[in-house]
Amino acid sequence: MSWMRNTLLKVFHYPVKWLVKPHSIPASVSDELGIDTSKPIIYLLPTDSVTDQLALRMAAKNLRLPTPNTSVELAGRHYPGVLFLRKTQPLFKKQAANTEVESVFTELVHLHRDHNEIDAQVVPVFISWGRAPGKGKPGLADLIADRTAPSWLRKLFIVILLGRDNFISFSRAVSAQQMAAHHGSDSHIAQKLMRVASTHFHRKRQSMTGPTLLERETLYNSVLGSASVRRAVADEAKDKKVSPEKARENARSYIDEIAADYREGLVRFGDRLLTRIWNKIYNGISVKHADRIRELARNGHEIIYVPCHRSHMDYLLLTYVIYHEGMVTPHIAAGINLNFWPVGKIFRRGGAFFLRRSFAGNKLYTAVFREYLELLFNRGYSVKYYPEGGRSRTGRLIPPKTGMLAMTMQALIKGVNRPVSIVPVYIGYENVMEVKSYLSELKGSGKKKESNLQVFSAIRKLKNYGHGFVNFGEPIHLSQFLEKTVPDWRSQLAADPDKKPGWLTPTVNTLANSVMVRINKAAAINGMAITSLCLLSSKTQRMSETELTSAVECYMTMLKEVPFSSDATLPDMSASDLVKSTLKLDKFTITDDGYGKLIGPQPNSAIYLTYYRNNIQHVFALPGLIFAQVFACNGVDRNRTLQLVAALYPLLQKELFIYLTQDQALAYADKLISFFVDQGLLVENETFVSPPPTQSPQFHNAWLLSRCMQETFQRYAVVLTVISKQKVLSRNELERVSRVVAERLSTLFGMSSPEFYDKNVLSSFITALRDNHWLDITADGSFKHSEESEALRQDVMALVWPEIVQHLEKVDFSTT
Repeated sequence: MSWMRNTLLKVFHYPVKWLVKPHSIPASVSDELGIDTSKPIIYLLPTDSVTDQLALRMAAKNLRLPTPNTSVELAGRHYPGVLFLRKTQPLFKKQAANTEVESVFTELVHLHRDHNEIDAQVVPVFISWGRAPGKGKPGLADLIADRTAPSWLRKLFIVILLGRDNFISFSRAVSAQQMAAHHGSDSHIAQKLMRVASTHFHRKRQSMTGPTLLERETLYNSVLGSASVRRAVADEAKDKKVSPEKARENARSYIDEIAADYREGLVRFGDRLLTRIWNKIYNGISVKHADRIRELARNGHEIIYVPCHRSHMDYLLLTYVIYHEGMVTPHIAAGINLNFWPVGKIFRRGGAFFLRRSFAGNKLYTAVFREYLELLFNRGYSVKYYPEGGRSRTGRLIPPKTGMLAMTMQALIKGVNRPVSIVPVYIGYENVMEVKSYLSELKGSGKKKESNLQVFSAIRKLKNYGHGFVNFGEPIHLSQFLEKTVPDWRSQLAADPDKKPGWLTPTVNTLANSVMVRINKAAAINGMAITSLCLLSSKTQRMSETELTSAVECYMTMLKEVPFSSDATLPDMSASDLVKSTLKLDKFTITDDGYGKLIGPQPNSAIYLTYYRNNIQHVFALPGLIFAQVFACNGVDRNRTLQLVAALYPLLQKELFIYLTQDQALAYADKLISFFVDQGLLVENETFVSPPPTQSPQFHNAWLLSRCMQETFQRYAVVLTVISKQKVLSRNELERVSRVVAERLSTLFGMSSPEFYDKNVLSSFITALRDNHWLDITADGSFKHSEESEALRQDVMALVWPEIVQHLEKVDFSTT
């Protein structure tokens, strides 16, 4: 390292320290990138910059990595701790010169061929100052702050203006020993490494800043000039008897209604504002499996985020997380109900584009929206939309709306110039701000229209919302999915390219289901959810703190020893600490009767806990089924339990979006039974499985599990009893009568679950009965009682509490 660089590093050390706040990506380089600090490390940066090197030094210190300012000794020779691909741009020239990195790489390859015992790691590091995408028409700001290989004068402005928005993105280490093992001359390998590094840094830049922004006129011309929109404009003019100019004007107004107007400055401001808000209302935000999206970006994929929808907070939280994981913030599909002043304008500048709840046969609007979406894909913008179509009012996943997925699939088969991947995302909260309004809506009150008053009211009520959770699920590579599902889709499309392919709808339905099960596969178990499940399973909805802690510890152990999935996550704390942190959320009453603390819901608030329990109920579906049968029968043969799992699992799978296949579910259930026996939660004599003795310390935990799915089985019993007594019913009538009976049961027996009689949940179960052939279908499409449905009813009735069975048997369905 030259004396000049040493001098500059010392001179600029304190100014950079004061001006720059580096954000390291990922936060844990050793876990995600496998960087071995016991081996020599040489950093590789795109540009020879003193300020970049100082920012890297600050980040390396925070991550406990070797400093880039010291040389690295290899086989008695000294090499710089940091290398650069190119020099900074000269003040009065356009082209930045290359550095001597090629000769250093050549020497490193030669050295490692001669010395097998050493292995230096070359770690590419991309350093970004701000995240602004390029523009079609550069302005003054671009002249001052060009960030590709800026001159020292431009870099001065960059550090002053964007020092607080400095991102240090580390990549996987390249083994010099593995480089040396490649065929070819030393110089050829060095040149190849430089080309790969240059491409890698280009993709890094694109993944963080996104493609060049569309100018408004370019957007208009691209959408209005497409063949599909031109046809729709002609049809609009003909059908509505207006001039072609008026029809085109209507199309242009639809573009204005729909299109985002992304402004990076607003995103930066939003980042700082949201950081303060999150620090105020959340105890932390847990992010898991973010390496998946970085891997997709590294491979040049178009990324489409498809999260579950729990709260309006989702829009902000997921975008914030994506930004801090070093990815460009996506364009977000938002309901037109959010397009009110000034929120709509703010969201639009943050990347939101708006869609109507229903396209209602409006062919021109449909064509414009579809073309806009395809334009985003083809231009390389990441996109985010919610497959459920709206926020879940029950805490369960809602059956997906397939419109956006269908348009995504249609864009793919028309030809997107990059590989497209869908990333399911599980979002969870320990406290959802809208939960009270959700439950009032389920009880029949109308949904309140979004307004400024609602926004200000929500801000005023901000409080401690515990932890937030964002888990990125297993991506779906769309081309691979299509090839697997419809291997001959290309030939079918070629036969009649203008006709909607017959395979499209069933394929999109399969895709939608895959998205939903992968969301639930990546569930985040949290303190609020598991505490709610325990309390609602208790007969009095109250437990001692000791009992509650014991149950939480038992179930956490179950999920660690017999994991629901490799993508699901558990809290990284003891059961005792988890219960204590959950009780601080002020959602429970805590009393002391002299023997210890008693925990229960706040007065008239047990119903609110159902929302959080429902977030994770799919995880406990099979354990709950196993214990329900064992306790109902006071012991049963293990094979009989597995037979019941085989019968009921397809219904549970459909309703709760569980990812396991039938065979996987049976294998998982068998493992669970063995685990329960080992833990003393069940007792097995040869193949006969029974509850533990009542005096056993594990009895209470087992008893709670036997009750955690009770309301689900009761709802099944209602529907199956209605069809058993009425014999033949239309679907609408079956849903109506079942809802009336379920609501009556809820009133009589104090159910704390409004989804017990929710029409969407009942409809989903009836669909599952039809799809699994438990019901016969008449010529007019009505549902008919069958021997199979009666056998299923008997199995379900055996799991239901006797008082419920008695009431169902006595109900006069002719009066409902």
